Amino acid sequence: MLIVLGLALAALGVVISFGERLPIRLGRLPGDIVIRGKHSVFYFPLVTCVLISVILSLVLWLMNRR
Repeated sequence: MLIVLGLALAALGVVISFGERLPIRLGRLPGDIVIRGKHSVFYFPLVTCVLISVILSLVLWLMNRR
């Protein structure tokens, strides 16, 4: 289990490293909220959070199924 977790963490690191070159940029999806003021920016990645939640739920469901 630790080996699989380590490999998944390494894969996530590679994805984050090459994130700018991917066609889908996490954190910049349509539906993410950006409010720009005069001196500040409020950013909330709503769709990114939902997407990550769905993917993690699916992975954990598949792992628990065994």
